[in-house]
Amino acid sequence: MLFERTYGVDLGNSSVKVYSFFKNKSYIEKNMIASRGRNIIAVGNEAYEMFEKEPSDVSVSSPMSFGMIANLELQEIVLYTILKKINHMRGIGSVMYFSVPLDMTPIEKRAYYHLVNGHWLRKNRVYMVEAPIADAIAMGVNLEENVGSMVVNIGAQSTEFSIITDGKIIISRKLPIGGRQMNEAICSEVRKRYHLQIGTRTGKRLKLVMGRLSDQKKEARKVVGIDSISGLPREEVISSYVVNAGIMNCINEIASEMKTFLERIPPQIFYHIAKEGIYLTGGSTRLPYIDKYLASYTGFTFNLSNLYETCSVSGLEKIIKEKDLRKWAQPVTQRKL
Repeated sequence: MLFERTYGVDLGNSSVKVYSFFKNKSYIEKNMIASRGRNIIAVGNEAYEMFEKEPSDVSVSSPMSFGMIANLELQEIVLYTILKKINHMRGIGSVMYFSVPLDMTPIEKRAYYHLVNGHWLRKNRVYMVEAPIADAIAMGVNLEENVGSMVVNIGAQSTEFSIITDGKIIISRKLPIGGRQMNEAICSEVRKRYHLQIGTRTGKRLKLVMGRLSDQKKEARKVVGIDSISGLPREEVISSYVVNAGIMNCINEIASEMKTFLERIPPQIFYHIAKEGIYLTGGSTRLPYIDKYLASYTGFTFNLSNLYETCSVSGLEKIIKEKDLRKWAQPVTQRKL
């Protein structure tokens, strides 16, 4: 392991997180690619800078959708570009540990093998770690002697609830609501109240600057958008009340589903979770007071991780460094259909 080029990779939805064992450092890059026809124009953060600004003949998109690889070729280009920045060897003959979603089909699992054994990336060994396990390891959950722990990850496109007992995930639920849906909800509220169309990037900025779930302050921000009636650019002052109304619609749905999910848990595990608290992570948990709001809604205490979107890749880092944890990494090989 010491002399191998070993990487921990979390493809995510919004951004790709890569941990390099050789450099002992994590890297994060937007999971986006800009193309004109078959020609690649920009990858990663450069492509994100073009998002919602691109001309009609340029397409800017993410190769991931709800945690699954939607475009294998484009995802390989994004990962190859990041690895090339990290190491001049360009990801050939390496060991790759992937954080992956639950309940994948054999074909979806094999996609991860072909991702790093395709055109640009070759001769790599692949191991897969279930994302809730990686999150739990990063947050210090003892998987060996575990009566029951609940991990909630609120990501860019989805929210995942998982119950872990004795190192195994016994119950899980995936909800298609995340940070991107919050951004879109803010855009919808602004359009409804101000007759102004703004992009999701502007919605995200408003969410990060003014989003509050408790102790709401009266704030306002000036934004530029397109007037829904005249079709001309217009400047408008947006109230924090409107921003929070959009966010609350999504958070309330997540909290309601979480409460229903908790009712399915066996009593002995339910008691342990109530005593231990629910582990909360994911990029969208950067919203101030989100743990307190969910606690008031569900009646449970929450252990909020300060790793946010890097939680899974931090779990992979621990697995790579500690030999005893590698039993939670499953090898993936090429098999004929």
